[in-house]
Order: sequence, then structure tokens, then C-alpha cells
Amino acid sequence: MQIDRAAVKLKSRETIRTSKPSLLTAALLYTLLGLLISWLSLRLTGVDSETLTRVMELSAAGETDALMNLMSRSMPTGTESLLDLLLRLAYSVVGAGFVLFTLNTLRRTEPVLGNLLDGFGMMPRLLVLIVLRFILITLWSLLLVIPGIIAAYRYSLAVYVMIDHPEYSAADCLRESARLTRGYKMQLFLLDLSFILWGLLCMFPVIGYAVQVWVTPYLELCKAQYYEIVCNNKDVTF
Repeated sequence: MQIDRAAVKLKSRETIRTSKPSLLTAALLYTLLGLLISWLSLRLTGVDSETLTRVMELSAAGETDALMNLMSRSMPTGTESLLDLLLRLAYSVVGAGFVLFTLNTLRRTEPVLGNLLDGFGMMPRLLVLIVLRFILITLWSLLLVIPGIIAAYRYSLAVYVMIDHPEYSAADCLRESARLTRGYKMQLFLLDLSFILWGLLCMFPVIGYAVQVWVTPYLELCKAQYYEIVCNNKDVTF
């Protein structure tokens, strides 16, 4: 079945305009959290400008021993790396909450901003899902880039499945996503490709953050509609 991408995008824009609570408000909170985590991550694991300048000087002078010594001293500690990992995992969990908020908005099932934190209620399964998906995509990527991209789209609906089916394990959600995306991976890829200009705008300083507040719910609503369409065209029993 060919999904009408233009109709999906139109419905997404209309939903953003009429959503209560506002999807843009939820996206703003989600974006601000992402900026906070990025800042904390940089403070934990980043290299300050003075050290970076010294690294460049030593590299240009060919002083390999001094350069290696400086870099080893600049590496984050185990505790800092662990905190950085925990912050990133927490952001992924909030991302699942944003998916839930988007689905509730699309389905008109009383969304609340508190949905952003609901991902913590399924955190153990969600973290296992994140790890398993990362491993699977990485293993496929070892073959070639294209198999890795295909794998990423194969498992792209796993979080949606987990939200709708709390009785499923992480592995069940990945298998169900693989089944649901069979025959639809190219359409999901073309959907992402149609947002490439938005993605480039998001890379600009300052203005990119404002663009991100719009693009995040816009793209997420489109993906949620794809999920709904796919589910309606396939039996959703695992």
C-alpha cells in the first residue's frame, strides 16, 4: 500500500495547530531538555578551548609524547563517562514519553504534558530495547552501510509497539516492528528524506533551536500516522 505522504503532512500541520495541550509546548520542553543534557555532557566529557589550543600546538610541533600525555590527562574519568551515559539514556526515555504524547494527541486520548515523563514507567524494558536495537543495527552496519540503514528502519517502530503493548518484551517489540515495516521501509525512508531541508535548518546556531521546536512534533506526528496506517493494514497480534 502506498501511503499518501502529502496528506499525512497536511494532517500533521493541522493537528499541531489545534492540539491541546500544544504539541509545540511539549516540543519546546523536549528541546530545552536536550540542550541542557548537551551542555552537561560537554561539561562532563568535553575539552576546554585552552586544552584544545595546546593540543593543536603540540600536534603542529610534532611532540607526540607530550601530545599523548596531554590527551590522556584530558580524557573524562569513568564517573564522568557513566554520568554522561545516564544523561543520554534519560533523554531517550523522555523521547519515548514524547512519542506517547504525540500518539495521544493524534488519537485524541487526553494527552497531558506529564506524558513526557511516562517513559520512566517502562524504563527497564525501554533501556533493553535501546541496547538491543543498537546492537542489531551495529551488527548489520558491519556488513555495509546500506544493511545498517535498512536495519534502522526495520526497528524504527519498536517504541510505538512497546507503548501500545506493555505485555511485550523488548525482543517482541523489535520483532513486531520488523513485521510491521515489511514493505514500508522505503516509504519511511522517503518520509525522512522529505525533511532533509528542515534538518539542515536545525543545524544553524540559535535559529536552529526554534526550527527544531516546529520540526520535532511535525516529523513525529507523520511517523505516528505511518504507524497507525501500517497497523490498520496488518494484524497487530504478535
